[in-house]
Amino acid sequence: MPAYAILDLKVFNKEKLQEYKNVAPEIIKKFGGKIIIRGGESNTVEGNWNPERIVMIEFPNYETANNWWNSDEYKIATELRKKGADTNVIIVDGV
Repeated sequence: MPAYAILDLKVFNKEKLQEYKNVAPEIIKKFGGKIIIRGGESNTVEGNWNPERIVMIEFPNYETANNWWNSDEYKIATELRKKGADTNVIIVDGV
C-alpha cells in the first residue's frame, strides 16, 4: 500500500531552497518516490491551516518512505532545505 510524505513549507529564502530542489528529486526517485504535488494553488476550506507551499510525495510503502526520510542522502538535502524554508512534515500510510 502506498505511503505519502506531506511537507508544508514556509519559504524564507528562495535561492537557498532552490539548492534543495536541485538535489531532492533524484534522492526521492532513488527510493521509488514520485512527487505528486509541488506548490500550486491551494484553498483552505475549513480550519485555520494556511499553508504557503505544499509538497506531497508518494512512496511504494510506509517503510520505504521512512527509509527515504532517514537516509544519509536525504539528511544532506534536509540541511539545504532548512536554509530556505521552515517545514512541517508527516509520513502517512495510504489506503
